[in-house]
Amino acid sequence: MASAVQTVCGQAYGAKQYAAMGIICQRAMILHLGAAIILTAIYWFAGPILIAIGQSESIAEQGQIFARSLILQIYAFALLCPMQRFLQAQNIVNPLAYMSVGIFLLHILLSWLVVDVFKFGLLGAGLTLSFSWWLLVITTGLYILLSPNCKETWTGFSWKAFTGIWPYFKLTIASAVMLCLEIWYSQGLVLISGLLPNPTLSLDSISICMNYLNWDICFMLGLSTAASVRVSNELGAGHPKVAKFSVFIVNGNSILISAIFSAIILIFRIGLSNLFTSDPEIIDAVSNLTPLLAMSVFLNGIQPILSGVAIGSGWQSIVAYVNLTAYYVIGLPIGCVLGFKTSLGVAGIWWGMLTGVFLQTVTLIILTARTNWDAEVIKAADRVKTSANEAIVDLVDAV
Repeated sequence: MASAVQTVCGQAYGAKQYAAMGIICQRAMILHLGAAIILTAIYWFAGPILIAIGQSESIAEQGQIFARSLILQIYAFALLCPMQRFLQAQNIVNPLAYMSVGIFLLHILLSWLVVDVFKFGLLGAGLTLSFSWWLLVITTGLYILLSPNCKETWTGFSWKAFTGIWPYFKLTIASAVMLCLEIWYSQGLVLISGLLPNPTLSLDSISICMNYLNWDICFMLGLSTAASVRVSNELGAGHPKVAKFSVFIVNGNSILISAIFSAIILIFRIGLSNLFTSDPEIIDAVSNLTPLLAMSVFLNGIQPILSGVAIGSGWQSIVAYVNLTAYYVIGLPIGCVLGFKTSLGVAGIWWGMLTGVFLQTVTLIILTARTNWDAEVIKAADRVKTSANEAIVDLVDAV
């Protein structure tokens, strides 16, 4: 949902409609808190849901404990994500990085104390995560309220945030569907691997590989955010050629970086597994998945960046359909057939994921290559005007 903030705030910043940005951020918080209430019920009943989709009682029991401990985190996300996108749209990145690093180091210490010293297990780990995210909310909020860098874009809390919600809500839903389809796809395949004949080995091996992939994705998401902000700013400012050039630059850099990451995974396929386990059977299973993991990492040098371009341009609804088709109509069935009807097992499930990501990447490449950037500038101007709405226009005039 927060990617809608990247789109509208980024384009508003490029168009120099600074006063509109704070209202857009508040509007996003309102919608996010509403979504958090709905998600709370899902987290609370995570155990029965896991059992309903075929997971064992032991996995469901532990999953429910961890999910319930993360409920506070949902509300932290609801506030933090819009605030972060609000700052990123203004190219305010370093303060966010400093706050994240500081709280991350504190989180490591707290996790060690809660899990290893006081032995609170999954419950303690989840509550520690929630606490750390709320620290981020508080520090980021204070920065927005007190920093002179935000004096033009944050003009205080306003009831105007409750006006003009519907046009923004539609973009928010498209953003949520687009990204949720991506996230649920990989997480769903992990759940499906728990239904294989040897669920413990399958889950252990695919979870380790997903950790590698998540590390890579975290890095690439930074480049994706940079692409999104740059493209949205330039479209809002009416610079189509600069926006197009930015797409080439960030993709070239990310492809080179992902090629290096893929090589590291292939070269150190055994050593990296030892970071997670000493079980030779699991290490062997992870080693067998490493070539597929390397291919996934390479594709991550393209797909997240193009998704960032899509967010910066406001193509979320189009990409949502692309993700639905590539992942769920094609990739997921292929993964299930290869995983359960052949001897490939967990590797077959990963092949399905890889197929979906490949098809999505190819589609996004075609979509981006055929983009008329002059037309996108006009669309961006209309989007900012619609999102700002009459209430925002009044506020800008008042300022």
